[in-house]
Amino acid sequence: MATVLQSILKTLRPPVRPIDRMLSPVRLFLKHRLAGAALLMLATGIAVALANSPWKHAYHEILETHVTLNAFLFNLDYTLHHWINDGLMSIFFFVVGLEIKRELLVGELSTLRKATLPAIAALGGMIVPALLFYALNYNEATSHGWGIPMATDIAFALGVLAALGKKVPLGAKVFLTALAIVDDIGAVLVIAIFYTAHIEVNALLVGFSLLGIALLMNFMQVRHTIAYLVVGILVWLAFLHSGVHATIAAILMALVIPATTRINGRDLVDRIGLITAKLERIGLPEDTTMNSEEQQQAIYAMSDTLEHAQAPLQRLEHDLHGFVTFLVLPLFALANAGVTLHGGLITELSQPLALGVVFGLFIGKQLGITLSTWLAVKLKVADLPANVSWYQIHGTSILGGIGFTMSLFISGLAFVEPAFIEEAKVGILAGSLVSGIVGYLFLAKKSSPAPAIKASS
Repeated sequence: MATVLQSILKTLRPPVRPIDRMLSPVRLFLKHRLAGAALLMLATGIAVALANSPWKHAYHEILETHVTLNAFLFNLDYTLHHWINDGLMSIFFFVVGLEIKRELLVGELSTLRKATLPAIAALGGMIVPALLFYALNYNEATSHGWGIPMATDIAFALGVLAALGKKVPLGAKVFLTALAIVDDIGAVLVIAIFYTAHIEVNALLVGFSLLGIALLMNFMQVRHTIAYLVVGILVWLAFLHSGVHATIAAILMALVIPATTRINGRDLVDRIGLITAKLERIGLPEDTTMNSEEQQQAIYAMSDTLEHAQAPLQRLEHDLHGFVTFLVLPLFALANAGVTLHGGLITELSQPLALGVVFGLFIGKQLGITLSTWLAVKLKVADLPANVSWYQIHGTSILGGIGFTMSLFISGLAFVEPAFIEEAKVGILAGSLVSGIVGYLFLAKKSSPAPAIKASS
């Protein structure tokens, strides 16, 4: 059987073609852990450059171009900017929902002990920035933007940690990942509760009824992603019409995607063994010509077996990850990060709104995360991650101030006035940039993980 498996694995590595050699550098870049953050940074730079260039009017006109789509009984007529923020970003939020569910079931939030520290840290990292922003914007028309500095951009933050390599212990990376996931949950709740203008009850009831159908499909063990796609689009349309932000529909839809496999590991090995034995009897494909009917049937059976061994949730998360990382988020940055600096950077940053965002992200995040973590450990509610020092906890808390994606998204919900949105963008870009640079330099000072300080110290 080992010989058969080796032969099959060999066939999975086809001969190198000229096009493979040409695309090899691109593939290496896309596989790198920093690729997503680098592309996001590039899109941000292009957006800022366009917004302050002679082509700024063309840039804004393109974003305001109306795109009409007839979907079921709905006639959707929105600007390109709106389609990106409410349409494409729903796919991003769907993947966020899948990640949240995975972490709750089998990840770093799957047990109370695991979830306690990042949950408390995330809570502190949301409350303190919001309070700091509100204090700087008290009695101002901009006070409604308190939710902007609450979020952490997981892609950028983990990208900085990846750049640090082995200088940061695994425990710190796991801590920041879990913290950012809880942070996402908090941001979604804030959007749903505080940034919903009006509610059409009938449309919302239709949306939840459709979610109930999706939940029933899960219970009935329906596993075809197309079925969930159809129901998901209907849920999205209902929420879009209801006034509750459509991205909430994507989060809720992700939570009803099946998270179990049809067969266990033992069955997988047994079935693959039977199929490979059959292939050995009928003869393995010897070249790259088409397979015989019997060979093809065996390969179909193997494909079905491998599919049954995967949970739809994990398969969807894997399939959509690249699409979100390399298309959705860069397009979002290109459409939303283009801030026009009318009076110069210093003038823009002197406004209470921008100052509130910068202080919330850079000061509020590190204070909130570090202090809440210290309290949790001091009160013996939770333990520090293995081999992680307080210095490294503080360093990761600084990186928590990289708000970017979710902060930009919330700023578009918090304000209608273009001037306020521009000021918020300046604060987000400045606060995220400072947090990223300072966090990197702070953690880079330690060449190796320091021993963790015990709770009793």
